[in-house]
Amino acid sequence: MKRRAIVWFRQDLRLHDNEALCNALRMGDEVLPVYIFDERIFKGASRFGFRKTGSTRAQFILESVDDLRKNLQKIGGDLIIRVGRPETILSELAQELKASWVICNRERTQEEVLVQDGLETKLWGFGVELIYTRGKMLYHTQDLPMPVQHTPDYFFQFRKENEDITPVREPLPAPLIIPPLPVGIEPGKLPTLEDFNLQPAVRDPREGFAFKGGETEALRRLHYYFWGKNLVSTYKETRNGLLGADYSSRFSPWLAQGCLSPKLIYQELKQFENERGANESTHWLFFELLWRDFFRLMGKKHGNRIFLKGGVQNKPLRQLKNNRDLLYLWIEGRTGIPFIDANMRELKNTGWMSNRGRQNVASFLVKDLKVNWQMGAEYFESQLIDYDPCSNWGNWNYVAGVGSDPREDRVFNILTQAKTYDPSGDFVRHWCPEFSNVPPEKVHRPDLFNAAERHQMGLSDYPKPVVKIEKWVI
Repeated sequence: MKRRAIVWFRQDLRLHDNEALCNALRMGDEVLPVYIFDERIFKGASRFGFRKTGSTRAQFILESVDDLRKNLQKIGGDLIIRVGRPETILSELAQELKASWVICNRERTQEEVLVQDGLETKLWGFGVELIYTRGKMLYHTQDLPMPVQHTPDYFFQFRKENEDITPVREPLPAPLIIPPLPVGIEPGKLPTLEDFNLQPAVRDPREGFAFKGGETEALRRLHYYFWGKNLVSTYKETRNGLLGADYSSRFSPWLAQGCLSPKLIYQELKQFENERGANESTHWLFFELLWRDFFRLMGKKHGNRIFLKGGVQNKPLRQLKNNRDLLYLWIEGRTGIPFIDANMRELKNTGWMSNRGRQNVASFLVKDLKVNWQMGAEYFESQLIDYDPCSNWGNWNYVAGVGSDPREDRVFNILTQAKTYDPSGDFVRHWCPEFSNVPPEKVHRPDLFNAAERHQMGLSDYPKPVVKIEKWVI
């Protein structure tokens, strides 16, 4: 009797460096790749009423799954696609196909853990083993110099204890051939946004980079960034940019869905340093990969506390309110603070925001508007094309002062940040056309205009600031 292995693809939508797929090919005579669109994630809502997955990110995931199927077909296989609850569908498939194993990448946050635990319980009922593999992190946890529960709560300490010590394993090669699906198995159709009651994801002509999901595009971007344009050599100098396609690597959406392995990025980085030279910028990109591992380890160490209002420090934060009026001014880019509004409009229309923008808008929501940071985190979850649970909620913990950061009272001076990173107001004018006639030196201070000046410059419909901009004047 043939041994059948089901590979449950989750946030590992790639052929390269895929431990689950490699193990299945080694163990089974037949391999059945499966992806399931969890109806709770693609149709459900969050606590504060946001769609769990908005149109832009859902479109990216659809493209990624479609690309995975095409890549599997190129080497002789196919991808079984279903919509529903993974724990139910996979257990039924395992029974129907008389599978020996279900193999998948282990996830660490609550919603994903509940699903995999539910699946494991169902599979036990008829003797099928659920085998976990790893694929999200740069490091393997068993290679770390400390148990996960002893991971330092401060990034600089984590970095100090790992960057020159912990080895990064070689990425696993992509398979060259995979057995075809057994006769009689219906692969299933790729769903559409309409199937999830989502609006079409319309490209905004102002977006600086047109993301497309899938391993194929991820590898193309990796080659372009390192070898095509040599951009990694200036990453540290450009990473705080706001406009254009090349100020940052833009790897994060593909990393979030597992279309791109962090170990492959590291391998390319080391090769680049050997051939074209190492500098601060190449090392800084390595730091960014360390941050991703750090937040994932914090999620594993602290569990659900990263989702709670008091964060891992269990702070009361009574000053932060569930103020929906202020929240929606922030979401719509109607706060009257040009730098904040421009960033929020970019997110709403593209699913993307720069790292510099994210830090500023998060700080503004929490420190200036006094709105519960969980509301902002849930909105980011819905909108961000590169949403990753540990990175998103870990960063919001960090900004709110309830996470792993010794600088608990860190507050961004929004005016200083705007003048530093958008000195001529080009970014503001790009996303806030109301400012097209405003001189560069005045873009960030609409509060200084009287009614006649606002009318003359085309700002009559732009809202008055919800907080006093002058408080940031140094």
